[in-house]
Parts: sequence; C-alpha cells; structure tokens
Amino acid sequence: MNDETPDDLTEAWSNVLGAYEQHLRAERDLSAHSVRAYLTDLQSLASHAGRLGVDDPAGLTIRTLRSWLAHLQTMGKARTTLARRSTSARVFTAWLARTGRADADAGALLVNPKSHRELPVALSETEVRALLDATTDALVDDGTRGLRDLAILELLYATGIRVGELVGLDVDDLDRSRRVVRVLGKGRKERAVPYGLPASDAVELWLERGRPELATEASGPAVFLGTRGGRIDPRAVRRVVHERLAAVEGAPDLGPHGLRHTAATHLLEGGADLRSVQEILGHASLGTTQIYTHVSNERLRSAFKLAHPRA
Repeated sequence: MNDETPDDLTEAWSNVLGAYEQHLRAERDLSAHSVRAYLTDLQSLASHAGRLGVDDPAGLTIRTLRSWLAHLQTMGKARTTLARRSTSARVFTAWLARTGRADADAGALLVNPKSHRELPVALSETEVRALLDATTDALVDDGTRGLRDLAILELLYATGIRVGELVGLDVDDLDRSRRVVRVLGKGRKERAVPYGLPASDAVELWLERGRPELATEASGPAVFLGTRGGRIDPRAVRRVVHERLAAVEGAPDLGPHGLRHTAATHLLEGGADLRSVQEILGHASLGTTQIYTHVSNERLRSAFKLAHPRA
C-alpha cells in the first residue's frame, strides 16, 4: 500500500471525509484545488492511522497525529509540507469536535513544524525588459500567438496576479479606460488591481487583433484563449513563461509565480508601501508580503558587495 494514499478507506473514514468535503465546498467555499489538497493530506493521515489500528476519525489522538508527522519526516518530506499537513490535521480535528463527530479536538495541542522559507527568485529589471522586448521583436514571426503571449507577460508583470486569476479573467473584468483589472482571488475574494500603459497597449492589441483570430463558440467571455479557442489553462500559461524566458540569456527559469514575485519585489524597491503591495497581491496576511522586503534587502546587499570598494 502506498504511504501517501490508502488503497481502501474504512467506511467510517469514507463517510466522514465525504461530509468534510461537502463542508469545504459548500460552507467554506474553497476552490477545487484547495479541497483536493485538504483531502489528499487527510487520506495520508487515514492511511497512517489505519496502520495504527485507528479505523474511525473519532479515535484520533495527539499521539496518532504526531506519529503521522514523524513518519512523513522520515520519508524526507520538506518542512513546508509538514507544516501544511499539520494545519490540515488541526482544521480537520477542530471540525470533528465542533460537529460532534469526536469527543475532543485531538489536534488542539499540535504545533506546526517551523518551516524554512526560501527567498523567492525574482528577475532584475533588465531581465524583465529583455523578456518583453524579445517577445515584442518576435511578433512578426509569432503572429496571433505572439500577441497573446505578450499580453499575458505584460499583465502578469504589471499586476502580480496569480496564474489561476489570469486564466479566469473575462473581458468584462477589464476596465480598459481606467486600466484596472477585477480579480477573483483565493477564498473568492475580489480585488481591483491597476496596470500600466505598456500592459494596456499589449492587452488592447490582443483583444482587437489577436483574440478574434482564435475565438470560437467555446471561447465565451474569456480574455485569454488557447490555440483551439477555449479558455487558456494554467499549464499553457506556464509553458508560455518558461519558453519566453528561455530566450533571455542568463535569466533564471521561472514560471508565472516568478513574475508575481518579480512584480512584488520591484514595487517595494520602487518605494511602494507594504500594505499597498499586500492589497495588490491579495495576501490575507501582511506577514506573507513581508518576505519581499527580505528579497529587496538581499538584492541591495548583493549590489553593495559588487559595487562598494570596501564591501
């Protein structure tokens, strides 16, 4: 049996996880991706608990939970993964107790393993300019696809939105006169994000000249389309970013999230305050945004070491 996913859940586990899935979808209104992540974590817990003879979630104890996390650690799971699994377990056991499916909250005393947060990699302004210039220069050869790719890159960098937010954009989400895009983020929270003139020009060019070439009945109101005319999917956007960055000599191989990191870093380096960057990125916690101050400090330190004669 795989250590991560049980071959066969007991009836008790199946029933409870089914009810929990409904709770996550209907009451917490989580995205399909978030629901899937929670259930994957809990299936791993169910598998480990079953090996310890805990065939019903009501029988979970703090000892079982700690044993599960220790087992994952011996398998070489990263600290970030362990922290996420711990959070999943605590939210689940709290729900069990709150809904009367367990006598007590087994995870109340569970402490998240401290995770080591690596600083995100960001492009330099020179690399961003080279990326966008190379994509623009290739428009003659790339045609419709080039117009779309340029609009995608410009908008990702201008706004710092997530790839899932980008692919979910409809034409009406763009306030083209005010250069503001309305985004539906995590937890279905809506926010408005401004974008600049270069992104506006690229988007207008795509909407007026590129999109009509690909649009079909399946396109609906989607802003960005795949080669077959349907709404573009995140994998295609990731492929666009990787391929276009490959043309920039010396640039790191980043995906759409790398452009999000880059946008945040450049905003802070340009003098934007942390709260404003938090609003633009759609972070629920200011602590999540603060990591970009460390990125900026690291870049300044590197520049100092390279440039100062007594560094």
